[in-house]
Amino acid sequence: MNKRILRLAIPNIFSNLAIPLQGIVDTALMGHLDDEVYIGAIGLGATIFAIIYWGLGFIRMGTTGLVAQAYGRKDHDTVTLTLFRALGVALIAAGLVLVFREGIVTLAFDHMIDGEADTERLAADYFFIRILAAPAALSLFAFKGWFLGMQNARFPLILTLAVTISNIVFSLWFVKGMEMTSDGVAYGTLLAQYVGLALCLVLMRMRYWKEVLHFRRIRKALLEIAALRHFFSINSDIFFRTLALTFAFTFFDIKSAEAGNTTLAVNKILNQMLFLISYGVDGFAFAAESIVGRYVGSRQGDKLRQAIRLLMLWGLGLGAVFSLLYAAAGPLMLQVFTSQEHLLREANVYLPWMIALPLLSAAAFLWDGIYIGAVATRTLLYTMILSTFAVFLPVYYLSFPSMGNHGLWLAMSAFMLSRSLFLSFMAKKVIYF
Repeated sequence: MNKRILRLAIPNIFSNLAIPLQGIVDTALMGHLDDEVYIGAIGLGATIFAIIYWGLGFIRMGTTGLVAQAYGRKDHDTVTLTLFRALGVALIAAGLVLVFREGIVTLAFDHMIDGEADTERLAADYFFIRILAAPAALSLFAFKGWFLGMQNARFPLILTLAVTISNIVFSLWFVKGMEMTSDGVAYGTLLAQYVGLALCLVLMRMRYWKEVLHFRRIRKALLEIAALRHFFSINSDIFFRTLALTFAFTFFDIKSAEAGNTTLAVNKILNQMLFLISYGVDGFAFAAESIVGRYVGSRQGDKLRQAIRLLMLWGLGLGAVFSLLYAAAGPLMLQVFTSQEHLLREANVYLPWMIALPLLSAAAFLWDGIYIGAVATRTLLYTMILSTFAVFLPVYYLSFPSMGNHGLWLAMSAFMLSRSLFLSFMAKKVIYF
């Protein structure tokens, strides 16, 4: 069982750790310019994309659980249909985002985010460039979810590495070679996403062409009402769950922006370290989606319990490694992001939160993967709503006036811990059989 877990988890860990590398490089490129406004600009721009892409993350997550269970049942028709349904949703969503992009920016900066004028202007420019990658980015969500459901973690790794390396190369070229600023990293992301999509189509042609050749035979089933209702029910649960999660992080970013460019830049840097934790532990969470889905689909209860126990041990162990790493080398890591002394001094004040968060949040990331694999999405939704509105917001409003930015980080830590506890409590009822 350990071999099966690691065979899926290790590629996912490398794949996931490559994702924040893009943000780290972008932040570092902007952090070494003369003006902190550029870090804030990509921070605000990234906040809008977090709302959009996290909200549409169900395209990947729902696909993985459904495909993994169909794979466990050896239901090849459902495997293929789920891919095409996910791609259809991805392209429709991308089209809507592009059509309403002007309204999205207006809504964000007029009613949600209160940043400084120069920062908002640069963030809007960043958004309008990068949003052109939406069709490629959302299609990759569907393909990656399908690959993971097929117990294939290698292809998502290959795609992520291709996108990450392309992004870094393009961003370096635009910023260093063309002397651009935040618009340069936006163009880098735009081009990299389409490089990833092109490579994805090549990989599909090489490995899975026979899997989808029979699509014409079952294309009428694509619009089967009962199956579509089940597909959208699961994905709507994940959508609203992710919306609550996105609300918490967006609220965090908005309050950071209201505190000024220095606090916004510092929290942007520290959030990169937080995302590094989540992407690392999510390697085991993604493995959980594949493995748990397969054992639920094949009704192998004993193997399901064994897999969950081992996944927890591996994931919590990795969380402890991150805590030790941040405790030992946190100040040095901060210097990767910026050379501005006042930002480094401020970031070091809040570094203890980064040391605690891996231990507080690892179980939440793992349970997310387990619940998605089991397609227990309704419970995932309810516990997220509870953690966001009964824990995160009350802790913030009770602590922020007296604790300042520490109050934001206390609220985030309580949010992560409550997710771990709520999902652990509900597992016996909705996961095991």
